[in-house]
Amino acid sequence: MKFKNYILVCIALMISASSFSQQGKQKKADTLFNKFSFVKAAEVYNELIANNYNKDYATRQLADCYAYLRDPNNASRYYKNVVKQEKVPIEYYYKYAQSLRGMKKYDESQEWLQRFIDSGGVVNANDFSKDVNFITSVFGAKQQYFLDKVYFNTKFSDFGAFEQNGKVYFTSSRDEGVAVKRLYGWNEQPFLDIYVTDAKTKRNVDHSSKLKGDVNSIYHDGPVTITKDGLTMYFSRNNYKDQVEVKDKKGLTNMKIYRATLRDSIWTDVEDLSINGDEFSTQHAALNSDDTKLYFTSDRPGGYGGSDIWVVNIYPDGTLRDLQNVGKVVNTESAEGFPFINNEGTLFFSSDGHTGLGLLDIFGTIKGDNDEIVDVINLGVPVNSNKDDFAFTMNQNGITGYFSSNRPGGRGDDDIYAFHRVPTLQVEGVVTDAINSNPVPNAIITLFDDKGNKIAYMETDKNGFYQINIDRNKDYKIVASQNKYIDDYRNFTSKNVQTELITINANLLLNPKPDVVKLAELNTIYFDYDKHNIREDAALELDKIVKLMMVDYPEMVIRIESHTDSRGALTYNDKLSIDRANSTYEYLISKGIKPERITAHEGFGERRLTNGCEDGAKCEETDHQLNRRTQFIVVKME
Repeated sequence: MKFKNYILVCIALMISASSFSQQGKQKKADTLFNKFSFVKAAEVYNELIANNYNKDYATRQLADCYAYLRDPNNASRYYKNVVKQEKVPIEYYYKYAQSLRGMKKYDESQEWLQRFIDSGGVVNANDFSKDVNFITSVFGAKQQYFLDKVYFNTKFSDFGAFEQNGKVYFTSSRDEGVAVKRLYGWNEQPFLDIYVTDAKTKRNVDHSSKLKGDVNSIYHDGPVTITKDGLTMYFSRNNYKDQVEVKDKKGLTNMKIYRATLRDSIWTDVEDLSINGDEFSTQHAALNSDDTKLYFTSDRPGGYGGSDIWVVNIYPDGTLRDLQNVGKVVNTESAEGFPFINNEGTLFFSSDGHTGLGLLDIFGTIKGDNDEIVDVINLGVPVNSNKDDFAFTMNQNGITGYFSSNRPGGRGDDDIYAFHRVPTLQVEGVVTDAINSNPVPNAIITLFDDKGNKIAYMETDKNGFYQINIDRNKDYKIVASQNKYIDDYRNFTSKNVQTELITINANLLLNPKPDVVKLAELNTIYFDYDKHNIREDAALELDKIVKLMMVDYPEMVIRIESHTDSRGALTYNDKLSIDRANSTYEYLISKGIKPERITAHEGFGERRLTNGCEDGAKCEETDHQLNRRTQFIVVKME
């Protein structure tokens, strides 16, 4: 009996020791997790699962490790088990949905997102669920970006390429060729440094291409941006001061943006910026086209959640003032980062909070009439994928540039991708009144292909302006129409146009349709024999003309032509007809018609008879009356 009890005690002690051992492993795993050492933490959580110790908890933690490592395949594998657990927090439905999206399993992802919502979860205002046709629309959109070969990627993390003056600056953990390597616990790769190489290089880049000077440190450095004059660099770096890594209250080291100056081909005089802080991260610097604004990423207080994009003014003395968040159109409750501003002032950024194809996607912004950001647009494939796509930059030509991604098919972890852009081509123009050169609003613009098929139409705006996207290498016909005008059209082609060209101009002129009913009211007026005064019946007709010109056609321009019958001498009749033209002119002017709207008032005597009542002919008085007249010729009209 004593021996039996001894055995039981030994077994109990062994179980207890094993339990204490597993508790120690879980504590170790959690410590590694909280220090963002996800690779090592995942190894220990796997051991706990294999030993069936606190398996549900370890599985949740392991899935999160893979999610942080941007590995949706493994994350999805373990989240699939997590969502089967009893009383699992509903946030894991959302995490599972996100990991499925990272694997292009969009339908299944949508199902789990809906389950998250049905369980009481609240999705981001910009979540991909808002547009069930989003995936179809993005993959079906006309491709603008095309990928080009990059020769300097490695098996390590390479990202954040920025080109200036024929050089490419980029960030990499490739510390190959160095005897002593310091590894970053998050992903067990060397710390990041900044490298520079020729933009046209076709060879790999080793440690000898590290940026010279004081920018690279023993911790993370990069990515960078440089002012247009090439003399000032803004770059990200761990909070590192006086050879000491500065930690926040949670024991974590945040990021800061530093400024360096180029002196004698060396980057030096590294300066900590006023926008930084020890308790939050500030990183991903970007400059606007004239280097007066600094955009950056930060999780500082006052944002919308996760990390946001902020902007601050750069004053001539180098001080940074007027800090502000770029707003909720861009920023969401999730993570936004890696801003970039092109020459036209368009902000590009990465986000996992806006409608996307996978994890981080790259977006561009759309501005309104007052230059404010009113919407964002997903750049689509091939820039975006079902993995992380970020660090978008565009070169000065507006056509080429770089972005980074951890998509399959690369050389390593994060890879740099070069692109060239074939911009959407547009036909645009202004529709103008041919008579008065005023714009014609609400004119219908119809676009036809070379076979006469109608492929697009729109109305001109209040300024007579229109703009329609077209395909390259095609022939077109464009027609402008409006019910008051005669149609105008132009044939044009988009064949053999330069890649840089984004606009073909096609202005159109519309001539007004004569209004038969209105113009019929311009009746001929008649005069008594040998008289030039305005008769009462003639005054009534002239008043109609005044109304027509003042009210109905305020831009109408006319010419006055007066005549006589054949009785009397030729020279006398010439003078009489001129007197009649003058009387008519003076009457219209007295009623408010501006002189410049009557181009001429002439007399033609008896030279333009309307019938055969010439000298010597036997004619009734009513026939002669038809020749004693003033007529009105429309020169221009609205």
